[in-house]
Amino acid sequence: MSSKITIIGAGSVGSTIAYTLSSQDIASEIVLIDINKQKAEGEVLDIIQGTCFRDPISIIAGDYEDAKDSDIVIITSGIARKPGQTRLELTQTNVNILKSITPEIVKAAPDALYLIVSNPVDIMTYVFTKISGLPENQILGSGTILDSARLRCGLSQHFQIAQSNIHAYVFGEHGDTSFIPWTGAYISGVSVDEYYEIEKKLGKDIEPVDKEAMLQYVQKSGGQIISKKGATFYAVSSSVCKLCSLLVSSSESVSTVSTMMHGEYGIEDVCLSTLTLVGPNGVQGKIPMRMNKAEIEQLQKSADALKEIIAQLDL
Repeated sequence: MSSKITIIGAGSVGSTIAYTLSSQDIASEIVLIDINKQKAEGEVLDIIQGTCFRDPISIIAGDYEDAKDSDIVIITSGIARKPGQTRLELTQTNVNILKSITPEIVKAAPDALYLIVSNPVDIMTYVFTKISGLPENQILGSGTILDSARLRCGLSQHFQIAQSNIHAYVFGEHGDTSFIPWTGAYISGVSVDEYYEIEKKLGKDIEPVDKEAMLQYVQKSGGQIISKKGATFYAVSSSVCKLCSLLVSSSESVSTVSTMMHGEYGIEDVCLSTLTLVGPNGVQGKIPMRMNKAEIEQLQKSADALKEIIAQLDL
């Protein structure tokens, strides 16, 4: 596979994505760009010295012009929340960083597919969509793909079944207003509740899923990891690399990524995560999933929470 992937930001997330990509067959060229060029150079040197165990790959610490002809550009730039800083203050700071990056990278790689990872990812995806001038099909945010992975991990541990047998998703904001549409959660073709009954009939010693506790597990995992080790980067890197593989595949796949809404579920002009068809031509559209009234209302509530923040920003 011959694809070129540029990563903006050589912090914990960006450098881990570069490392993870270097051990897979998704990219033949990786460009790592950071305002701290020395940091990017150190990360690249550390990564590339382990690539003798794989097929040849080009990895460089570059500048914006080195992103020319990229197939995918991943944006991870931004700062972490500081003590005493409000969410709005953090958001405006990261939006300002994105505003400075966008014209430079878009000029260098106008035809690339753009994967926004910087937090708050839904708002950053919205801002990039508004200011980049690129077609919307070229833009997606990592959204709730990590949240959905955490959900599948939790359900897998609860039911002691392989994650590959679980089709369950987290919708909405990548944040406090995310939710699990249990109407569309299935294990091996049956609903989660039905699967519990099947397990009981098979003599398994198992409890029903505490759905509220499962949502808390999904929403609070990131904070728990940060409190224990300072940052999260392994799982998000795996999630982003999975998205990269979808974007360079020969066929399309469905994933929970953050994209602009155009009336789906009664929601307009905001980016959040629902089932989305993505592939080598980028975003191809939304896949409407059956949800009950309460679930649709939760999605709309999530959209409203994001819009409230966006309305206070200087774009």
